[in-house]
Amino acid sequence: MLQLQVLRTRAEWVKERLAVKRFQKMELVDQVVQLDDQRRRLQAEFDQQQSQVNTWSKEIGQLMAKGERDAAEEKKQAVAALKAGLDPLKKQLQETDAQLQDILLQLPNLPAAEVPEGKTPEENVVVRTGGTIPELAEGCLPHWDLASKYGLIDFEIGNKVTGSGFPFYRGKGAKLQRALIQYFLDFNTASGYEEFLPPYLVNADSGFGTGQLPDKEGQMYFMPEDGYYLIPTAEVPVTNVYRDVLLKSTDLPIKMTAYSPCFRREAGSYGKDVRGLNRLHQFEKVEIIQLVRPENSHQVLDEMVAHVEKLVQSLELPYRILRLCGGDMGFASAITYDFEIYSTAQQRWLEVSSVSNFESFQANRMKCRFKDEEGKTQFVHSLNGSSLALPRIVAGILENHQTVDGIKVPAVLQSYMGMATIQ
Repeated sequence: MLQLQVLRTRAEWVKERLAVKRFQKMELVDQVVQLDDQRRRLQAEFDQQQSQVNTWSKEIGQLMAKGERDAAEEKKQAVAALKAGLDPLKKQLQETDAQLQDILLQLPNLPAAEVPEGKTPEENVVVRTGGTIPELAEGCLPHWDLASKYGLIDFEIGNKVTGSGFPFYRGKGAKLQRALIQYFLDFNTASGYEEFLPPYLVNADSGFGTGQLPDKEGQMYFMPEDGYYLIPTAEVPVTNVYRDVLLKSTDLPIKMTAYSPCFRREAGSYGKDVRGLNRLHQFEKVEIIQLVRPENSHQVLDEMVAHVEKLVQSLELPYRILRLCGGDMGFASAITYDFEIYSTAQQRWLEVSSVSNFESFQANRMKCRFKDEEGKTQFVHSLNGSSLALPRIVAGILENHQTVDGIKVPAVLQSYMGMATIQ
């Protein structure tokens, strides 16, 4: 959530930044300022009347002590009349505050200065590329055929047991999945991230804190009987560890990593882009999260991008890093870098990680703050990234490392797998 003071003091600049995100409802910025003015006026009036009630109430006691009952009774009537006016004033104040909060929740985060103009994914900027796209023999197979050929994933059983988008990993496929999870966690913890194993269900407050609610209800699985949501990413429960927490300056930075299954309805997805592992309703992912001082967050973002890049490089996959344009960014992000690997058989790029800086947007929602050396309370800046999402990584390994003798296992995974080739 945007900070109210920024909206009040820099309204035109806020509109300029929102335009980069292709936000259309600029009138909401002005409405925020108007409603906040109204709220402040009502609050001042309420506080003044409440103060007067308190003052007169004390005077009633003093008059009674002096035996001036008539004057005390007259003052009681004046207090009663003033109190009667407080209730409608309080109701109006609550209604104004509710309207203000509702509009604040409709405003996305402001894009950072480095975010390029643009509306569609085609306008994202390629920052750099790495790895080599292998020259595979004619007739190379897509990952869904390779998964069937080597008995790694059974999409039909998943469809029978649950439905489309819920694959069954088996045999060496299950082992590859487990090896990747362990390798990713080991890689992250070696870089100073504390490992968490979070709940896979969260309450609405947690979804609100990281910006999934009320923006993405339609993409989340909901348990109405309990009021819980299945998590779309470990970012949600792990970041909320520090909701409503006042940190010390010496606590920062906080570095966390977590494995979890992820559940997404992916409503509206169809066609060839959902085949195989391209788009699932349940998948596994390892996440990295940092909470840092505001002045350090963009340097930390660069460090996290470099961290994920080393991880992708270690898997010997061709990749590229994109800086997302304003129109392709998420609601809560100030700046996002996407990692894509090349699908040799499908001849297309597949996203495997997003690394984002949310600046104070999530922290404002979560009320996650720290007290600096001067005793001033500030919001932390939060960042997170996929490190990594497994389905398309598996697809990339199968397609890019296929040989006539089987699937070559990347060197960093061979000790986890106990084999050099999947046959």
